[in-house]
Amino acid sequence: MDGKPRIGVALGSGSARGWAHIGVLRVLQEAGLEPQVVCGTSIGSLVGAACVAGELDRLEAWVRSLTWQAVVGMLDLTTSGGLIKGRALTEFFRRHFRDRDIQTLDRTFGAVATQLTTGQEVWLQSGSLIDAVRASMAFPGLLTPAQDRGRLLVDGGLVNPVPVSLCRALGADLVVAVDLNSDLLGRHLRPPARPEEPAPANGGPLANMLDRLQSGLGRLRSGPSHSSAMPSIVDVLASSVNIMQVRITRSRLAGEPADILIQPRLAQMAFMDFHRGAAAIAEGRRAAREALPQFTQFGLG
Repeated sequence: MDGKPRIGVALGSGSARGWAHIGVLRVLQEAGLEPQVVCGTSIGSLVGAACVAGELDRLEAWVRSLTWQAVVGMLDLTTSGGLIKGRALTEFFRRHFRDRDIQTLDRTFGAVATQLTTGQEVWLQSGSLIDAVRASMAFPGLLTPAQDRGRLLVDGGLVNPVPVSLCRALGADLVVAVDLNSDLLGRHLRPPARPEEPAPANGGPLANMLDRLQSGLGRLRSGPSHSSAMPSIVDVLASSVNIMQVRITRSRLAGEPADILIQPRLAQMAFMDFHRGAAAIAEGRRAAREALPQFTQFGLG
């Protein structure tokens, strides 16, 4: 390879754990390793979009300011297609962050979604940046599917949790992948590392529902603590989803390996812990710093 390789980053799915991507990108910037290609799945598409649109500073400041009350306040309850419409969240980003056409960006960007009716992997590489992120983040059952040219699109993590393949297709010579799911197995069958934070009092039915979701996902079991007790139904479901995510991720990375793999350890963070951004960012920075020596084999760093 002549000259320096074209760096691409593949930012993986992982709900609230995705704030760790901010820390990873910061370390790469500080080391002079700015990516020319940025691809993301689900929460990775959100952080990646902020990166290529020059909005990472603003996103990080907002993430660090988030409270559980603020998270709940942006969610709009529905009974059609998912628990949350996502309209309030989308409008928030349109008001506070500049939307761009993907093809006008200075750096190459792509997001991964899944076509609900066929299961096909969809690469979003044109049109509204915010619309692409909204489609990539439509977690089934939680956020309603996005509509795009007659297609119903849901979370890209169903088919490609860490989009190394998209990075390479868009011209990256060196792909840095960030996997947020590496230490999830058994996470919901272990005692939580910290007490769960309650939703605000009198927060209404949505706040109460999300509080039950968050506390349930962090609990060892709903019954007695003796070893013969069965895990709760929430723990069984959450652990099963984690198994699928980890197995899909490992399978895709085995067939489409990254050149450098960064794996923040985030099992202590619950699915809806968006208000714990500072901790996730710090862990992303730690994992990225640990990976920096690997860049020397490519003449970088």
